[in-house]
Amino acid sequence: MSDDDFARLIYLSLLFLAVGGYLLVELRRKPGRAMQQMAIWGLIFLGVIGAAGLWQDLRHDLMPRQSAIGDNRIEAPLAADGHYYLTAEVNGVPVRFVVDTGASDIVLTRRDAERAGIATAGLAFIGQAQTANGLVATAPVRLDSLALGPIHDRNLRAVVNGGQMDTSLLGMAYLTRFARVEFSRDRLVLER
Repeated sequence: MSDDDFARLIYLSLLFLAVGGYLLVELRRKPGRAMQQMAIWGLIFLGVIGAAGLWQDLRHDLMPRQSAIGDNRIEAPLAADGHYYLTAEVNGVPVRFVVDTGASDIVLTRRDAERAGIATAGLAFIGQAQTANGLVATAPVRLDSLALGPIHDRNLRAVVNGGQMDTSLLGMAYLTRFARVEFSRDRLVLER
């Protein structure tokens, strides 16, 4: 038994004595209330154990993740909202994208562009894009790098959206760089 194990044993013994002693005193004073509190704490304990045991399943359903399979294949699960999301590193900074086959370009939100080192204050919003919310101004930019798992691209054209947008978009200009783009039930497969 190591020193750490011995220290843990002493700590747990003291904790057990303190909690057990409190329970004995409470059971003598107010047995009904003490039993009720023990039942509540027992249910809380079981709930925590159940949540810990189901965490992997819950995380998969609530926060699906992409995975790289091999050197040139990426798979992403369908999110609960019906979209496919990919996290790519733009200029070394992680950016969450929604895969949008209706978008022509790689479209960054102002916030994501700034995080990636693009000075949005000096951009010329000379382009336009038709969105579901109407016409928005866009500014052309060049991305030094975009890494999606093991797949790396350099010097890519993109635009910064001048309007309100929550999530950056991976449009067709990027998707056509793949030899295979497949939407299969609840998975997106990208292959080079």
